Amino acid sequence: MPIDEYLLSGSILCGEDFDVVEGYICIRDGVITEICEEPGGVDALAHGIVLPAFVNAHTHIGDSVLKDPPITDIASLVRPPDGLKHRVLRETSTHDLVHAMRASICDMVKTGTCAFADFREGGLPGVLALMRAIDAATSSGCAGAVDAVILGRPGGGKGGGEDGAEGDGVDEIDSILELAGGIGISSTNDYAEGFAAAIAARTRRQGGVFAIHAGELDSTDIRGALELDPDLLIHLVHASRDDLCRVAGENIPVVVCIRSNLVTRVGIPPVKEMLAQGLLVAAGTDNVMFNSVDIFSEMKFLSSLCQIDERQVLRICTRAGALALGLNCGVIEPGMDARVTVLDKDSYNLSGATNTLRSVVRRARAGDVIFCSGDAGAGTGARMQ
Repeated sequence: MPIDEYLLSGSILCGEDFDVVEGYICIRDGVITEICEEPGGVDALAHGIVLPAFVNAHTHIGDSVLKDPPITDIASLVRPPDGLKHRVLRETSTHDLVHAMRASICDMVKTGTCAFADFREGGLPGVLALMRAIDAATSSGCAGAVDAVILGRPGGGKGGGEDGAEGDGVDEIDSILELAGGIGISSTNDYAEGFAAAIAARTRRQGGVFAIHAGELDSTDIRGALELDPDLLIHLVHASRDDLCRVAGENIPVVVCIRSNLVTRVGIPPVKEMLAQGLLVAAGTDNVMFNSVDIFSEMKFLSSLCQIDERQVLRICTRAGALALGLNCGVIEPGMDARVTVLDKDSYNLSGATNTLRSVVRRARAGDVIFCSGDAGAGTGARMQ
């Protein structure tokens, strides 16, 4: 069988409802072409529990240069331009930054993640550094098919700048969007009046995705964020029911970051209410300075803290992220990109499990992964949106 065609077999979590099918899937040229219900043995590249690979819909992997700092108030840690992370990023060499980001990309692939969206600080140089990290991860053989949606950030802060004047930040958007998929900024409260609106307008004119943090520390920036007509909202920890109704009415995807919100002590987002309102809810691991990029951990927290069922949890961590980022993955169906992960169903951890879906969500961990489509030899290289 040629290298561009292979089989994966076992207990397959198929379709939007993740129904368990015993059989195999055929992958040809990076696309799922067939699902066969045939419990017998086949010559498969990997055998176990086959599930869609994760989509990490919100990361800050530049923070990989600052892991596990003391926890103080969130503003002191992450608010531009002089939060701890921004000071450290300014003092870090490009070489060290690229090396740290490469490690986090490889860690995502090894823990079953096929795609991520990164809010990349540092303007155009920051975007270029992330692209170098992706290339380095790919050439080292640990990131064969990871999709990176880069959301750059121009110079911006109170009065305009992490790195430059207000006008310089807006003008930089054109250069960023030649390489990145969009622009991702922090809270409207972090910018001088009118600056966030200028960023949003410039991004939209250039056809880029506009994403923004809102409702993380408190609710004061939610209305302002919605007035910018964003394509993607991050956090909404402090959103009211009226806020969620408006977000649902405007059909804006939301990315929740449960572990990050707990570590920074800002609260737990109302995920159950979001789903009840019909929002598209995806998951992200947020700042690497606080959390690993492991979505298995994110699933456990979503399951235990938000009182939602396993299908909803797995959808948040796979299909919803793909839809929010415009990717053709997150579900095992013919015609979808073959972004899949296989778990060892006979591992010490999963051996004897009787409910496959529940075990994947509540029990599975990175050590159970025996195959991920991002591994070398199972894809055609890193792709950037």
